[in-house]
Formats: sequence, C-alpha cells, structure tokens
Amino acid sequence: MCRIVPDILSLPQHLETLEQQPVIYRPLACPHCGLAKPWGHGCYQRKADRQPGPAGSLNPIPIPRYRCSGCRQTCSRLPECVAPRRWYAWAIQQLVLLCLLGGGSLHEAAAQAGVERRTARRWWVWLQTQTTPFGFWLRARVPAWGRAATLTDFWLAVLAAIPLCRAMAWLDQAGVAVP
Repeated sequence: MCRIVPDILSLPQHLETLEQQPVIYRPLACPHCGLAKPWGHGCYQRKADRQPGPAGSLNPIPIPRYRCSGCRQTCSRLPECVAPRRWYAWAIQQLVLLCLLGGGSLHEAAAQAGVERRTARRWWVWLQTQTTPFGFWLRARVPAWGRAATLTDFWLAVLAAIPLCRAMAWLDQAGVAVP
C-alpha cells in the first residue's frame, strides 16, 4: 500500500483536502489482507508543523485512519509533505542532505537546519545505505539520473530536479519502504 498521498505539498493544503476531498486519502485496499475499501476510522493527531508561520502553529494535524472490516487492522496515509516515521519535514532533511552532498560538515549542516548533529548524521547514513534500492527505482523513473557516477552526483541530480518529498513519494508508489 502507498503510505504517501502525492501532490499535497503543504500542511494548509492537507487540511483543505481533508475538508473538501477526504476520499483521496482512502486506500483502495487493506494493506494487510487486500480486502477492498477499508472504512473510515477517525483520525489521529500528529505534530507536523515544526516551523509555525505568522498565523501560528497548525498543530496538531489530523491524519485520517482506516479500518479493514475483514482483518480489523488499521492503516493511515500521509500527505507528501509529512515524512512517515520522522519528526522533521522533508524540506529540513533535504537542506541537511544538500549541505552534506555539497561538502559541508555535519556540524555545518546541523546548524544550518537547526537540528542536532546526531540527527544530521542519522539522515546522512540513511541516505548512504538506501542509495542502492532508492537509486534503482529513481533511475527507472528518470533514466538520465543513471549517468551519475557517484552517490553525490546522483543525489545532487535528483534534488536539482525534484524535492526530496517528491522522490520519496515516487519510491512509496513503487512499493519501496520510506524512510
């Protein structure tokens, strides 16, 4: 099952879509047993607004949940702008990764993004270890990225063309576990 709903790039857009077209979030089938059309099962709250704007924080953000009538398991889907199983937004992770890909130190990258150095290191290690499976699927989608000889060249080409959130949404649609 795709956990990420593509093309929802901001939290205000997510809230608007939930109000006007909530069916977009409904999975076509249960990810556990495959039974079609799980039922709505409320929502859970998530703190996704890490950088509140002038109007204030949007926290908590509602994330819709669905329950399968067959196996009774629940599932949920996130907008593209919210990273699954991550505290920080994709944009902050991209900022750190671009700094590191450009030759910056962990200290510089962490300071620039306002995160802990350990967090920046964890994201860097994650990117390095996942480059092979991620690269396979992303190169299948955009063959020109196959010309990149190194990890750095590959990710710089990807992030120059699309944001990290879009790349992760593409991988999620291909069935790759993200993050």
